[in-house]
Amino acid sequence: MANATHEAGNGPLPRQIPFIIANEAAERFSFYGMRNILTPFLISTLLLFVPLEDRTSEAKHVFHTFVIGAYFTPLLGGFLADRFFGKYNTIFWLSLLYVAGHACLAIFEDNLKGFYFGLFLIALGAGGIKPLVSAFVGDQFDQTNKNRAKVVYDAFYWCINFGSFFASLLMPLLLKNYGPSVAFGIPGLLMGFAVLIFWLGNRKYVHVPPAPPNPDSLTRVARTALLTKVPGQGRPGLVVFVAGLALAAVSLVMSYSWGFVIGACTALVLVLASWSIGTSMQLERARGHHPDEAVEGVRSVLRILIVFALVTPFWSLFDQKASTWIVQANAMTSPVINLLGWEFQVLPAQMQALNPLLVMLLIPFNNFAIFPLLRAIGIEPTALRRMTAGIALSGAAWLVIGWIQVSMDAGTPMSILWQLAPYALLTMGEVLVSATGLEFAYSQAPASMKGSIMSFWTLAVTVGNLWVLIVNSSVKNDAVLSHIGSTGLSVIAFQMFFFAGFALLTALAFGLYALRYKMVDNYRVEMDAGCHGTIPKEPAKV
Repeated sequence: MANATHEAGNGPLPRQIPFIIANEAAERFSFYGMRNILTPFLISTLLLFVPLEDRTSEAKHVFHTFVIGAYFTPLLGGFLADRFFGKYNTIFWLSLLYVAGHACLAIFEDNLKGFYFGLFLIALGAGGIKPLVSAFVGDQFDQTNKNRAKVVYDAFYWCINFGSFFASLLMPLLLKNYGPSVAFGIPGLLMGFAVLIFWLGNRKYVHVPPAPPNPDSLTRVARTALLTKVPGQGRPGLVVFVAGLALAAVSLVMSYSWGFVIGACTALVLVLASWSIGTSMQLERARGHHPDEAVEGVRSVLRILIVFALVTPFWSLFDQKASTWIVQANAMTSPVINLLGWEFQVLPAQMQALNPLLVMLLIPFNNFAIFPLLRAIGIEPTALRRMTAGIALSGAAWLVIGWIQVSMDAGTPMSILWQLAPYALLTMGEVLVSATGLEFAYSQAPASMKGSIMSFWTLAVTVGNLWVLIVNSSVKNDAVLSHIGSTGLSVIAFQMFFFAGFALLTALAFGLYALRYKMVDNYRVEMDAGCHGTIPKEPAKV
């Protein structure tokens, strides 16, 4: 019976999982505790030297630049872990930089350069470890208990939001009543606690070693595909890649007028897109030079990257709840709420506590009610179907938030409680996209690319925030402003409906691509007790 359970992938949960989940809950408290008060702190304190009419826009720019940094550095973390130090060591040492960043925010509350340096360290630490912790969770499973991984990823995501919920409630109060040094210092203490918990579990973890130099790696197979000549044929894929490099160079030059962050991130997107397209056009030319398994592995990665690219509009909507939605809430009325004799008034930044609270409710509700109901009527809620629905729900949330803004622009006083509906829709979208994406990214990644693929997943967040910066910059153009004026909408309302349409169109494209995508199973095989390595397994169709 036990063997049948193991063969079915329903073996027991690894005993080391609680250490990783507890670490992640404390780390996410520290991150979201800092992030959720960043915009209001910038507007009310640090950016007072900026003219009042430009302060909100500058605060949004700083916030989304920070988010871009936090979700760009996973590329570095994934590379260091996969090639040199392994996941555990990379997570541990980058976490110490993370703690130092929090200390800078608390110490340099009135020093712009010191505060920004703290944001840089947090972006480096939080971003560097983000994909690795998720991949490290997956490393603790094998073929005998792989079906438990979805439950643990959901629990993992639930605990992340448990920490985020209390951070969203408490940090705005601490900022208001005790000042920024305390409000930014407490997340630093929680991050130190997270590092301690992670270290205590060290002897219990499965440590998958870094991949050795591989002559059939992703980059080498791609290089062979792009450079190999075929008699009588050109190299159209190479032409596409070179054109992408040229456009990336133009983007860097234009960064003098666009801004460095927009120019550099746009250049990165152009390089990745042209490399992916070019490689896919000529991938068959790598056969014979590299094993078929390596060529098919690259094909699998390229297909995964298309999924990630289609998720980027979701992140452009989701991350604005901590900037655009707070700005809207600042202009709304906040009623006094009486709860069991305790009266309180909700602060705009505290509305973000709805997001993790709803996540904690929706994850078990989906698993125990919605998904079984769908299966009962013959609809299997696969990962890609869930993600398609999630992107569409995020678009619906922005239709509602746009309607609220139109009502406010017309002079109708709106209670902050009106934001409950869009928060509910956006959070349902998050549960279906983000929690599912962690599981999808790990299961689809070839064994030697786990950390790097998870890094590309987080890079999707960077690109999503890039869209926000581009749209915010474009509305400063006179021609664009003239067009918006002709619609009868305010600039902020127009942007809200633009992002809603962006997400809904993407959901359609995502759903169509999902119909053609073939899932694979890249969980490692069972290892002997105490083994600290991994045995590669050829992907199986599922």
